[in-house]
Amino acid sequence: MTPMPLINMIIGAALLLFGRRLFWLFVAGVGFVAGMTLATAWFGGNSSLVIVLIAAGVGIIGAILSVFLQGAVVAIAGFLSGGYLAYTLALGTNHESLSWISFLIGGVIGALLVVALFDWALIGLSALTGATVITENLALDQTMSALLFLALLVFGVVVQTRQLTKSPPAHKRAQ
Repeated sequence: MTPMPLINMIIGAALLLFGRRLFWLFVAGVGFVAGMTLATAWFGGNSSLVIVLIAAGVGIIGAILSVFLQGAVVAIAGFLSGGYLAYTLALGTNHESLSWISFLIGGVIGALLVVALFDWALIGLSALTGATVITENLALDQTMSALLFLALLVFGVVVQTRQLTKSPPAHKRAQ
């Protein structure tokens, strides 16, 4: 396994299990994944180091901003997560323009969900994003990938829901 899929899978696992509890991690992870996706699309076959550095930069900026500007960063993280998920789903259509339109629509929906339903939206979006990132980086057939995705999604939601009952909401801890 090359380093990029391994890095993606580690970030996916962190999002899957701790996205709500460690809000800054959710923002950094989603920033990294979105940065990786956009940098790969924009720079294509260029050096993987450049792509990782761009993705890491977006993730670090997101984490720092999440500490100081939580309200705005919540909406941005929701936008990036929802956009990434919609973009990934739309890639199967073989229409590049539809993929980017899906990113924008999914981003708006993700931002609205996170703002309206903070903890539950963080759990759902981080578990969805984590499960998606992990399954995208494994060489599995479509059936096994779908089954693993569902199992990871359920596992991530259960783990994070249990954390929700054991700790105060992320937005109250950040104040």
